[in-house]
Amino acid sequence: MATATTYGARAHARAQEGSRTEAMPVVPAGAWPAPPCEAGHLVWAETVAGGNYTHKVLARGTELRLTDLRGDACAHLLLYAADRPWERLNVADTVKVQWNAYLGEGQLLLSDQGRVLASLVADTSGRHDTLCGTSTLVRNTRRYGDGTPQSASPAGRELFKLAAAKNGLEPRDLPPSLSFFQGVEVRDDGSLDFTGSAGPGGSVTLRAEQDVTVLLANVPHPADLRTEYVSTPLEVLAWRAAATAPGDPLWEATPEGRRAFLNTAEFLAARGIA
Repeated sequence: MATATTYGARAHARAQEGSRTEAMPVVPAGAWPAPPCEAGHLVWAETVAGGNYTHKVLARGTELRLTDLRGDACAHLLLYAADRPWERLNVADTVKVQWNAYLGEGQLLLSDQGRVLASLVADTSGRHDTLCGTSTLVRNTRRYGDGTPQSASPAGRELFKLAAAKNGLEPRDLPPSLSFFQGVEVRDDGSLDFTGSAGPGGSVTLRAEQDVTVLLANVPHPADLRTEYVSTPLEVLAWRAAATAPGDPLWEATPEGRRAFLNTAEFLAARGIA
């Protein structure tokens, strides 16, 4: 189809309506072919290509499932309180307060205000990382020859900058991120051992405990020693659910977690939210 004229370009663009590719958002999300649960109404359905990013604002109580479709996705995650971006994921506090550097089911993702942004309610992968952050322009340029967003080997921080800008955030608003589906363990001597992926099909499900802005970059883990830029599609699904409440086993699991939930509940109650 000729696109040299405005009419030809318009006809070509309109001919693409209804087309599907492997990596793309589904709009509306309810048109996704396989809902994750009967009770949940999908509010986000997308497949993120390797070397790409996505973002969304999710309501309190929404559950977000990330799936490593082929075994080489790495979902780097940042969270912000949706209307208060100065309250954001603090990976150091997430590790320190819970006495645990390894993410898994039952862990909480904490802000720098001692409140819960999200909880990790299911995990079939077990290969995650809170220590290394994401890749940078300098690192990717050194390893792959380029790290700019439009290159064949974009760095995670460069993609986060784009996602942040679309939510009114600046590069200075980007704290250290955590990542899912590519593991790191600490050896006895303090060095890090990259354990890689658990294989295709691993998933994690997060529950938003406040309204949150989600930034995701699907790029190779910075500790991945392969000389090729290897990053495969990441499935992202979110559906309506309910926030964690008192009496829930997750709420009562540890004294530290209980205090973080109480801090969150107090703050939300003062605003008339819960």
